[in-house]
Amino acid sequence: MTTSPATPATPARFLVFWERPTDPEAFERHYREVHIPLARRIPLLRSYAISDNPVPVRGEPYFRIAELRWDSMDDLRAGIDSPEGKACADDVEILARYATVRSMVLAPFEELL
Repeated sequence: MTTSPATPATPARFLVFWERPTDPEAFERHYREVHIPLARRIPLLRSYAISDNPVPVRGEPYFRIAELRWDSMDDLRAGIDSPEGKACADDVEILARYATVRSMVLAPFEELL
């Protein structure tokens, strides 16, 4: 009987798109002082990056795009379902008082280059 090698886990990404806040100063203060520290506690989170004022190819720019990465979709689910992940999600509701937010999960995805 032949066994095939295990398929490597595909990284999972969670993207968060923030519109321009109604009060940028209050949004920024809360984001940096509360939200980022909460996100850093999410189990299995591999990386967390933000881009402010991204340049759109078409349409209006977002104020901020955040990208959170895990090694696999299972890790992402475990992180999001953890108490730390739920606390971070609850905090998004507080930030949403200042700015419209959209989010999406990308996994699995195919690396083309």
